[in-house]
Amino acid sequence: MSHEHPFAGFIRILGKGKQGSRPLSRDEAREALTMIMRGEARPEQIGAFLMLLRVQEETPEELAGFADAVRAQMQAPSLAVDLDWATYAGKKRRHPWFVLAALCLASHGVRVFMHGAQGHTVGRLYAQQVLEALQVPICRDWQQVSAELNRSQFAYLPLERMAPALGELIELRAVLGLRSPVHTLCRMLNPLHAPASIDGVFHPPYGPRHQQTAQLLGSERNLTLKGDGGEAEARPDSESWALWLLDGELSEQQWPRLLDKRLVRDDQIDLDTVVALWRGERAHEYGEAAVISTLAITLKLLGRGEQPEALFAQAAELWAQRDIGHFV
Repeated sequence: MSHEHPFAGFIRILGKGKQGSRPLSRDEAREALTMIMRGEARPEQIGAFLMLLRVQEETPEELAGFADAVRAQMQAPSLAVDLDWATYAGKKRRHPWFVLAALCLASHGVRVFMHGAQGHTVGRLYAQQVLEALQVPICRDWQQVSAELNRSQFAYLPLERMAPALGELIELRAVLGLRSPVHTLCRMLNPLHAPASIDGVFHPPYGPRHQQTAQLLGSERNLTLKGDGGEAEARPDSESWALWLLDGELSEQQWPRLLDKRLVRDDQIDLDTVVALWRGERAHEYGEAAVISTLAITLKLLGRGEQPEALFAQAAELWAQRDIGHFV
């Protein structure tokens, strides 16, 4: 190759040593990811780019630029939605109870758009698996998202359908052996520009980055929860670290526990247990408390109250009155 590849400059910005390297600007990040999604970067360049970002740790400006690129390419329609729920971690040690919290909200008229990926990390249960077990439709495209939101106030769109190029990039975890900025980026997309958005984080240092990225992207109300397993699920038997963006103001909070005692984990996690709890066919002390705790903190995000005790009571009532057959 006689001429330098157009993408090489972005790798040089990130990798030119301790003194010469720097983060990408928001515009540079947007341009770089646009080239990747268009197939204009070589595979070895993509790997180098993602791992340099991984080592340096992506900045909020870079994440905002990446989100700009994805939003421009996916060209999501204008659909009315109340809550954007990102789910990309999967659950390993506890069941994915947060899915039931989202469905409960939708059964009470809150329009919830959920997006996520599955299978990129072995040994985990993902939101899509729970939805399939409950016979909740998995959307193929934006047209079906619109139809499901109107039918049941809930729609789930897999990442590979929403942004196929990102779906391919997130699968590189098995090739590279490490997560990449794509795992954070997907959580920040809020493609339908919902006025409220919720996401989870496993590693605490990433929390403020999510907060600041949401602020740069113009989010009105965002909750980043250091939840169970990296998902937006409040722990009912211990405090949960919540990072808020509410009407432009950033804050932090230790969300209180609902249960006084710590509960032992289940020996194994399975879909049948989650389905049975939703249908009222089986009791599960931790599961029900996790749903109510997650519902309560989400109600605060939606502006339904401020004080945890009142929100816990409101959440318990919503859970007790959920419409079990609402989505079938």
